[in-house]
Amino acid sequence: MQLMTDERWQRHANPWSVWTRFAAIPAGMLAIWSRVWLGWWCLLPIGLVVVWLVLNVLVFPPVTRPKRWTSKGIYGEQIWLQNRTAIPQHYAVMHRRLILLGLCGMVVVVWGLVQLHLWMSITGAVILILAQLWRIDRFSTLYEWYTNTTDVR
Repeated sequence: MQLMTDERWQRHANPWSVWTRFAAIPAGMLAIWSRVWLGWWCLLPIGLVVVWLVLNVLVFPPVTRPKRWTSKGIYGEQIWLQNRTAIPQHYAVMHRRLILLGLCGMVVVVWGLVQLHLWMSITGAVILILAQLWRIDRFSTLYEWYTNTTDVR
């Protein structure tokens, strides 16, 4: 069973879907931090964020012709995942570097949340979000390159 069908990729590419996934980062951090005030009840807001992330790809209408930067980025990600051998090497190198940067940000976020260190959590989130935005930018460029070189429109 394929989790990401073409229709789900199209819904995933909706700018509202992209930006609300980004909004889930601070919402998730706050939900985890709420353990200080709510105790085990913090699982409720954490669960809501997780449910939102699962449903997100189903809620927004599909984008069949990407025009916006975010949509092109998600379409570029799909191209990347389906055609890695046809992609120039410099995209792969940059992609790995941005994954590493995002993972570093995630480690800092998690450590900050474990330690309840606000500025560490925020710094990690900023690193994570910037890495993700940069990845979308690279995927958007990949989409433009791929559609111009393969004449797929």
